[in-house]
Amino acid sequence: MNTSPLYKAAGVDIDAGEALVDAIKPLAASTRRRGADASLGGFGALFDPKAAGFKDPILVSSTDGVGTKLKIAIETGRHDGVGIDLVAMVVNDILVQGAEPLFFLDYFATGKLDVEIAKRVVAGIAEGCRQAGCALIGGETAEMPGMYAAQDYDLAGFAVGAAERGTLLPRDVKPGDVLIGLSSSGVHSNGFSLVRKVIRDNGLEFESPAPFSNDRTLAEILMAPTRIYVKSCMPDVRSGAIKAMAHITGGGLTENVPRVLPDGTRAVIDARSWPLPPVFTWLRQAGNISDKEMARAFNCGIGLVIAAAAEDADALLGRLKAVGESAYRIGHIEALPDPKAEPVAETLNTAQAWK
Repeated sequence: MNTSPLYKAAGVDIDAGEALVDAIKPLAASTRRRGADASLGGFGALFDPKAAGFKDPILVSSTDGVGTKLKIAIETGRHDGVGIDLVAMVVNDILVQGAEPLFFLDYFATGKLDVEIAKRVVAGIAEGCRQAGCALIGGETAEMPGMYAAQDYDLAGFAVGAAERGTLLPRDVKPGDVLIGLSSSGVHSNGFSLVRKVIRDNGLEFESPAPFSNDRTLAEILMAPTRIYVKSCMPDVRSGAIKAMAHITGGGLTENVPRVLPDGTRAVIDARSWPLPPVFTWLRQAGNISDKEMARAFNCGIGLVIAAAAEDADALLGRLKAVGESAYRIGHIEALPDPKAEPVAETLNTAQAWK
């Protein structure tokens, strides 16, 4: 079916939309898993938790976007990794509740549909789904002239995961537990409004050589996709070795870790216990950003924090390193004087570690 001349003149090309659906069908099919056939084209997508192996599942859902990191993708033409970012921001939030991500749906909105760009974005989404072990079972593409500039686009993602009843996290977190940090791949997908301001204030371009790297541009480093921690962590979630996890996104270490702690406790995190990636050192200095704001705005090199019993920590560290994670013992949990006080996180020794 050809797009009507009037509708196309108004800025909407139905033929382009159909071409995109045809182009991404093989990408969705590559994410097949038990419970879903990952086919596209129906009015709704189906998933069978029983076929996925669940007996009495609790469903866990999450939705998110990529934020103003998309501005860099659009301005530099680096569209291939933002789909991974989209999946990561959603499935990591499902993971930290002790659930296995099952299926994912995306929303791609643009002023004028460029099939090649959209295909590159969706290819990244499919890759993120493969990394997370979830099926890309549906989505929506919206061409909205007048709402977005022709070259602009926005992304949103939605996923559902499941855990057997009684196994959700956090569970039994208490003083004396050890905190383990898993390295991020960089800035991930938070804090980019501040990142862009620092670059602008320093008279740099995204394709400028990175001041802290001899052979890479700022765009290359900043556009590194967000790490997906699902396959690394799920075995220890199921075994019970992991008691709680915090995905370090907006709010950084100081605001995300307390979300999984019980009242009357605090997380004590030593910033000297992991290497600070050079991009954060540069942002701190070039932007004149305080240590407190760094810990709230960025992940500062730690993308996921795990709480585990002290007696399990060494073995857990070993298993995480064996599957390719850079993992560090970064702190512990201790009791507050008031057992009813709201939980907090304190990051110590930042001045020494982040100079």
